Amino acid sequence: MAEIKRAYQPNKRTTSTPRNVVPKQAKQPLTSLFTKDNYKWMALGAIVVAIGMFLMSGGRNENPNQFDPKLVYGTMRITVAPIIILLGLVIEIYAIFRKPKQEAVEEKTV
Repeated sequence: MAEIKRAYQPNKRTTSTPRNVVPKQAKQPLTSLFTKDNYKWMALGAIVVAIGMFLMSGGRNENPNQFDPKLVYGTMRITVAPIIILLGLVIEIYAIFRKPKQEAVEEKTV
């Protein structure tokens, strides 16, 4: 039994700090993924999509017992509203992929 205790020597790596611990000086401040401009563009895109949805909802039929194809299949519901919704989605994609200006990034890191 004494021979086994002498043969076992702990690994020096186990006594040091773990590898996944980052030293304090290496930590960087957290920066936001988006800037104010990105959020403004996102809000604009959401508003445009909401307007397109509102236009797609259309009008109200005065007589609920009678079907009026002019209200259901109108140009505003079938053509204009989907184009406006797609425009809003394009604005959203632009807002997500838009890179911040270099001055805005430098101001946040200082």
